[in-house]
Amino acid sequence: MPGGMIVIACLFLGAAIGWVRAARQGGKLADKLQYAAAHAMALAVLGIFLTIILSRMG
Repeated sequence: MPGGMIVIACLFLGAAIGWVRAARQGGKLADKLQYAAAHAMALAVLGIFLTIILSRMG
């Protein structure tokens, strides 16, 4: 799996997790969008680190 694909997958996964968490807490649309954005950015950063680690390992 190329490095960019890992980051994109983490981005979408984070957005989905954030959306679901806000929905479970009874959040409105703005809350869901904010949670989705925050989680997407956090997991994208983790995806970047994962990509760097995997590329250095071989």
